[in-house]
Amino acid sequence: MELEAVRLLAKALAIAVGGFAPALAIGKICSKAMESIGRNPEATGKLFVPMLLGAAFAEAIAIYALVVVFTL
Repeated sequence: MELEAVRLLAKALAIAVGGFAPALAIGKICSKAMESIGRNPEATGKLFVPMLLGAAFAEAIAIYALVVVFTL
């Protein structure tokens, strides 16, 4: 394979894995938070901020993957 083809394949795999895993993590974080709020609505204030922080940290992984793709 040519070097450019290998480089494109590496970019595609990096962004695919780097985007797929955080998407699953964010989905799980939000679904569990909504489930917890549904069971105990008074806990909304205690769950909302940690949920947002967890989603932000998971999203940061996707941004790091995008940076890696641009550096390849």
